[in-house]
This record gives sequence, structure tokens and C-alpha cells, in this order.
Amino acid sequence: QDAIERKEKSSESFKTAVHGPETEPPALKTEELGRRAPQWVRDNLVTMCMRCKEPFNAIMRRRHHCRACGYVVCARCSDYKAELQYDGNRLNRVCQECYVFLTGHVVLEDREGKHKGILEKGAAEVSGRSLLCGSLQLLDKNSKGGTRGWFVIPRDDPLVLYIYAAPQDVRAHTSIPLLGYQVRDLPQGDSRHLFQLAQSRQVYTFVADTEELKRRWMRAMARSAAGITHPEEDEDTDSDE
Repeated sequence: QDAIERKEKSSESFKTAVHGPETEPPALKTEELGRRAPQWVRDNLVTMCMRCKEPFNAIMRRRHHCRACGYVVCARCSDYKAELQYDGNRLNRVCQECYVFLTGHVVLEDREGKHKGILEKGAAEVSGRSLLCGSLQLLDKNSKGGTRGWFVIPRDDPLVLYIYAAPQDVRAHTSIPLLGYQVRDLPQGDSRHLFQLAQSRQVYTFVADTEELKRRWMRAMARSAAGITHPEEDEDTDSDE
């Protein structure tokens, strides 16, 4: 029993399966904005502003936190002040959306009416209703280097793999239509758990954290590649991390 408990505590897959993704802090209800201090989204969970979706960089677009909702936003989107009840009604830096809600003032710039593109699906939102989501590494063409990201196959769009740079990003940086791809197993090399998506000359090579997670991703991608859109009978919202 002690061995089981130690394994469960060290396993990110187990924790997520039981408790859900730890990367998503509990959001405040609308009526709680300004009345309760929010739990801030950690800087390392996003690579872009959670409001305008522009990528952050060290010089021109620094990270700030809205003191009302806790989102990570850029300077432009947090250039507003509102009184917050939990801070003795003192003025605090807030994002545009919270500013409008808390003050009732109208902001001339309005992005709400813009149609969401195919990549403009928030990672946390999509992960919460996914067939499978979690961290993978996508290798470059020479299979030596690569980038680690947050990968999601949504329930409402099960034939597409969405790739985010971080699990709280509000926009995917790319997507891969899975229909028609072949899923290939690769021998384990340098303790890396490798598999591929291949179609004609287009090949994507992935690295999973464990052999078990590799098998789960291969099974999920193979079902999508075959056009199977319904979940497996014993499958619930699934996450590998």
C-alpha cells in the first residue's frame, strides 16, 4: 500500500485523472470580481496575452496580472484602473474586460464581435472537454531537437490535433488535421518514447513521457485518423498530465 501511495503521489497522470488538470486555477464567478482576491495564473503557463492573444517577449510585451480576475495580460490590455473591494476599494491594475464590468464605463476598442478563428480556442477550456490532452514533444525534421507543448484532441473537434505552447494559452499556435494519417510506432531510443504521424511526405515525430502515455496518444490519434468521432465506451475526459 505504501508503494502504491508513493507511486500515485509521483504520477502526474494519476493526479490529473483524479483531480483534473492542476494547471487551471479556479476562476472567480462574475459576481465575485473585485470582492475576492483572485488566484493568479502562473506566468510560465502562458506564452501570450490571455485577452488580446499577442505573444509575450522580454522587451516589448511584458506580463502583468489583472488584480480582479488573475489573468496574465500584456501592458496594453491591463492599462486600466478600478476600485477593488477586497483591497479596501483602492485602485488596482485590471484588464479591459474587468474594467468594463467593475466600472460600467464603455471602452471604444471592442474585440468581442470578432469571429473566433479555428486556432482561437483556449487551451484550458478545450482541455476540459477533450478526448485526450497533455504534454508532448514535437521533434524537428532531423529528430534531434524539438519543442515541448500542450496537445489537445477536443471532443467537439475530434479529427484535429491542437498544439499550444502552454496549457493556459488562449490560442493554439498550430493544428494538424488527423484524418487520413498513419500512426507509426518507433523503437525506444535514448529512453525516449517515440511515435509518428505520417501521410505522404508529411511526417510528425512525437516524444511522450512514458510508454503508457505513448500508447494512449497513438490509440487516440489512430481513431481520429480513421474518422472515428465518438469516444470509446470506457473513455471519460482524458488527460495524460
